[in-house]
Amino acid sequence: MIVFHGIDEYEAFFASKGSEKPGTAVAIGKFDGIHLGHKRLIESLKKRGEELKLKTLIFTFDKPFSSYFSGERAELLTTDYEREEAVREWEIDYLLEYPLRKDTVNVTPEDFVNRILVEGLNARFICGGPDMSFGRGGRGNIGSLREMAAGRYDVLAVEKVKLKDETVSSTLVRDKLKAGDMESVTALLDRPYSISGKVTYGKRLGKKILDMPTVNIVPEESKLLPPFGVYFSETYLGSERLMSITNIGIKPTVQDSGRVNAETFLYDFDDDLYGENLRVELLHFHRKEMKFDSMDTLKKTMHNDMLSGREYFAAKGIVNGG
Repeated sequence: MIVFHGIDEYEAFFASKGSEKPGTAVAIGKFDGIHLGHKRLIESLKKRGEELKLKTLIFTFDKPFSSYFSGERAELLTTDYEREEAVREWEIDYLLEYPLRKDTVNVTPEDFVNRILVEGLNARFICGGPDMSFGRGGRGNIGSLREMAAGRYDVLAVEKVKLKDETVSSTLVRDKLKAGDMESVTALLDRPYSISGKVTYGKRLGKKILDMPTVNIVPEESKLLPPFGVYFSETYLGSERLMSITNIGIKPTVQDSGRVNAETFLYDFDDDLYGENLRVELLHFHRKEMKFDSMDTLKKTMHNDMLSGREYFAAKGIVNGG
């Protein structure tokens, strides 16, 4: 998969190769979280792309519209890196992250279709959700996309997915995540919610004082986190899967910096992972983060957490490996 940051970069790529731009099947969406609805959209894209012998392209945006217009920090279910990795697994040919700037958000729906989709991407098939919008003020929609087709491309409105009578959406995933309902989040995403990053050094109190060596990941600032607390988790080092417990929060008992991190204890594992890239999947919310009166109380509670985790994994039939 090739990632492009804007239509100019896409066109320059093929110009530099001296080749014509291929015909494309394009899926338009925000793709934050890559939930069941997005997966249905991607499946439709791949199916039609194969039928029409077109290159597949996902068209998304480099930031949420709400963040652009408010100027506030984005809260993302999926960081750019995580989205790219997720899309890569679907064997999509191209991912285009359209930059939101004053000039790009003011493109008319007509220019968006003619200049960007048809001329820029050579789109022959375009799909999106039934409530998709595009162009200045969001005036373009699935109906106007059909009206402007004029035989140049086909259009498909991909129906939304329902789960337990609820329409699957990024907003619903956010609501469940903020409530700490990780089982519902897993169902909506069709995979556990994860945090990825490089292992950094902490104070090493886990190994020195608590007899529970841990690894620390500092989440990206834009990453939306669940409530601060302790989670039963699975941690991936490459393809190796390890049972773990993860504390999301600021560790109020042992630090006063207010820095948020994800501190993970790995069962039956004690290698030095500093500098390694890990993905931590959060399976179940166990308890809220607390400030303890003493290190002894903290140590006792963490060891109880560890035992509860072992019981959880045993009940689920989860073992280290993979």
